[in-house]
Amino acid sequence: MSQIRVACVQMRSGTDVAENIAAASSLIREAASGGAQLIATPEMTTLLDRKPGASWEKSTTEEADPGLAAFRALAKELDITLLIGSLAIRATEGNKGEGGKCANRSFLIGPDGGVIAKYDKIHMFDVQLNAGNIYRESDSYAAGGSAVLADLPAGRLGMTVCYDVRFPDLFRQLAVAGAKVIAVPAAFTKITGEAHWHILLRSRAIETGCYIIAPAQGGKHQDGRETYGHSIIIDPWGEILAEAGTEPGVVAATLDLAKVDEVRSKIPSLRHVRPFSQPGT
Repeated sequence: MSQIRVACVQMRSGTDVAENIAAASSLIREAASGGAQLIATPEMTTLLDRKPGASWEKSTTEEADPGLAAFRALAKELDITLLIGSLAIRATEGNKGEGGKCANRSFLIGPDGGVIAKYDKIHMFDVQLNAGNIYRESDSYAAGGSAVLADLPAGRLGMTVCYDVRFPDLFRQLAVAGAKVIAVPAAFTKITGEAHWHILLRSRAIETGCYIIAPAQGGKHQDGRETYGHSIIIDPWGEILAEAGTEPGVVAATLDLAKVDEVRSKIPSLRHVRPFSQPGT
């Protein structure tokens, strides 16, 4: 089987975890009813709250997380593979870990409801876009340190989250290790999304010869932030197969993973990497 029907769920997550779980579940059901076999939700599916300390106060351990439990049950009920873009997860109960920080953790759940793989976002979004748009993700989240691949019936999936897209070495390493699809669940700001979203994602697809699936947050959120939306599915040649606007909803496309090998045979850049000395050495 080289073909797989995938869907990206676009959300506008707020500050209430239960409401976000319900909203995500409804959209996942919609995607499944359209025949999607692999369904992906955006970064911070169950919570977007910029209030200091909110991610810790409203999170729990992986074992006790209500969102993860709900999504595992839903994947089993619908007989789908479900990528939850990310959840705020405490490392251990009663232990604030690295200064009370959570992991920004993505989960891949199989049709049996089991967790196939999980990935902690590596690159923290610590930026100042202007006086009113300052983000310090590392104040609330501890960075991961390992790239993650997962095996699906149609091919291997590489897991990333949002700001990781600006680090092409990670994507190249995933592709060299066998990824044919790379997931980029995101909560891109409106400012950076308008400038860079399409360019970055199409570039990662072209550079790696991978399909890119990027479910996103979109619109004006309860905590005051504004995200870009435009959940997108891109083929290995850099062509856009499906794209959302800014409203919550679902976009879907059928991926033929045989095209990955076809594109890489035409432009075998992954095999052409050569060592070189660093500047100044």
